[in-house]
Amino acid sequence: MARVDLIDPKLSADDEIREICDWVTEMEGSVPNHFFIEMNFPEFFKAKLAATKVLWQFGELSLTEIQHVGIAVSKANSCSYCTAAFCTILNYGMKTDEDYTKSFLEKGTDIILDDRLKTIINFALRVNKEMHDITDEEVERLRQVGLTDKGIVQLVNLVSDFASYNRLNLALKTDYDYRDMWRQVGFNWKSP
Repeated sequence: MARVDLIDPKLSADDEIREICDWVTEMEGSVPNHFFIEMNFPEFFKAKLAATKVLWQFGELSLTEIQHVGIAVSKANSCSYCTAAFCTILNYGMKTDEDYTKSFLEKGTDIILDDRLKTIINFALRVNKEMHDITDEEVERLRQVGLTDKGIVQLVNLVSDFASYNRLNLALKTDYDYRDMWRQVGFNWKSP
């Protein structure tokens, strides 16, 4: 059970919050419990989601690449909630094949054939856990797969953004409201 109140953002009279709810409903099919948690601080909720939207829409990484990073980082941080959210966006919102999404969740970059995507995900995972050990060669490798400095900064900020959602949902015990299949595949979760 969540450690803070759940406040339904769909009941807000704030047009900006309603637009955020419409956007997430388009991508995920409904407004997730995470947003109910975030509504305890609506001013930051609007700013945070606006920043996330900028990261998702105005950089060099495609939305598909971004969701792969979100899944990989969230799984590495043991956040089944966020992992399921980004799997849902990749599968439902972006119409990516469910079997592919499950396979990526289960096997990670082992199934990725695209060099650019594999390089991006591997770098993101290093930034997430080993940011002190990033080498010049790793950054140069991002340039070799087509990122400029803007894309590199976008990628590092994406890792930070995803990790912040992981921390919020883990620390405040957001009630899981995604398909159980995502946590079964990614975390060997067994239904009670």
